[in-house]
Amino acid sequence: VQLVESGGGLVQPGGSARLSCAASGFTFSSENMAWLRQAPGKGLEWVAFIGIKGGTNYRDSVKGRFTISRDNAKNTLYLQLNSLKTEDTAMYYCAKETEDQGVPTVRGLGVNWGYWGQGTQVTVSS
Repeated sequence: VQLVESGGGLVQPGGSARLSCAASGFTFSSENMAWLRQAPGKGLEWVAFIGIKGGTNYRDSVKGRFTISRDNAKNTLYLQLNSLKTEDTAMYYCAKETEDQGVPTVRGLGVNWGYWGQGTQVTVSS
């Protein structure tokens, strides 16, 4: 399993960014996927979810501002971030649902998310 995140950067408050995650080593279209983030000095937290049929869910703090999507033909996961706030500053990771033992995971929506990549930094600052 390999997940490679990209697309972060420095964004002004109120601005937008689009993150991408290239997946390989597994059947992407058959897996539930998520975005996680880790803010400075805080733990890794679940942000957004997309199921294999395209259903989505978001943590309350990003609802209406972030949009998760997937392109199964390109094995790629996306996260559109709009109306960014300083508190959105974090390293963002994509992850797949997993029950594998010995893999670091984060709990979200009642399932475990793991196999995240190196992450992409989003810094919201004026």
